[in-house]
Amino acid sequence: MSTDDPRAVIADFKEAVNMSPKALAAWLKTPESKEVGFKSTEGGESIGHRSGKKIILLLDKPNANFTGDDFSHARKVVGYIHRHLAQRPAGDISQTHWRYSLMNWGHDPLPGKS
Repeated sequence: MSTDDPRAVIADFKEAVNMSPKALAAWLKTPESKEVGFKSTEGGESIGHRSGKKIILLLDKPNANFTGDDFSHARKVVGYIHRHLAQRPAGDISQTHWRYSLMNWGHDPLPGKS
């Protein structure tokens, strides 16, 4: 991914995030979404869950309105999704923490299931 070209950053982000804002918002309300991911405090919101909320805002934002922070988060999302996909476990992934974590970041490895 090019870190300098804003159009490339947005294109990579929108390619990696395969959930619609509506689907992601619905997912983030589920108990499964809230159970996975690293939490900086006991009982707090996970980093991925918090990221999912920001991803919804970015998906709804016109490309021309992206800020430096938006581009930074888009790069972070793409990096996370690519790294996490490389760690795919064997077998049925439909009800795994691995899949749920990816979904918090806006990517469902089983499109059509979310």
